[in-house]
Amino acid sequence: MSNNKFGNSGKQYVTIRLAGQLFGLPIDRVQDVFMPDNFTFVPLAETQIAGVLNLRGRILTAIDLSKVLNVAAVNETNIERPAISVIYANELYGLLIDIIGEVVTLDSEQLEANPVNLDAEWAKISVGTYRLEDELLVILDIDVLIEELLNKEAA
Repeated sequence: MSNNKFGNSGKQYVTIRLAGQLFGLPIDRVQDVFMPDNFTFVPLAETQIAGVLNLRGRILTAIDLSKVLNVAAVNETNIERPAISVIYANELYGLLIDIIGEVVTLDSEQLEANPVNLDAEWAKISVGTYRLEDELLVILDIDVLIEELLNKEAA
């Protein structure tokens, strides 16, 4: 874990990679990192729903983040991709990703608005970006991401 060199203005993120792009999830929203297994297919669900599974006695809805963001996953086999569990409205969700990164602490004042050329679907579920030395870190809004998906399911 990175040290917080920014005092109280720092915010911690768990970094993930998907299709080579670096994303960040607020650490206070991340419950667990795991390798999913024993998916149960959900008939008539949106393609972004990989299935449901049992994680330590709790039923979890697995969301294929590559399909939400419309990018090609490095490994298309759901069973061989890591996942990060998050809670939304007292329900557990797992986000299938390509690679789990590290925890970083970044200065909240350095968070920038989404660039105008950021994909519209990404911008909808992003709270902003950080310019790192050699790449852009897109910070995902977990609430909006899951709400968008649930709204598609209800439609």
